[in-house]
Amino acid sequence: MKETHKQTIYKIRNWLQSLSFRTGVIVLLSCIPFYILSFAQMLLPISVTAKGILWTVLFGMAKTCQYGGLTILGVEGYKRLKAAIWRTPQK
Repeated sequence: MKETHKQTIYKIRNWLQSLSFRTGVIVLLSCIPFYILSFAQMLLPISVTAKGILWTVLFGMAKTCQYGGLTILGVEGYKRLKAAIWRTPQK
């Protein structure tokens, strides 16, 4: 039986949400080096085409890590992470 596009996305989302809080934080933090690299590569002495390709790939990886990490964390994990960063009491 052929799965629809929505069913596939739903299964991936559920799998990501089943991962641990720690995994979510690690994936979310891994977007930082990709953001840095996506802009730092502009300083390399390479062609404009290569810079554009590198920027697209690295920036895409940064966004993938960012949204993947947020999906793993979910709403409650996001609140927990925000409380840990700002040291606010968790409700």
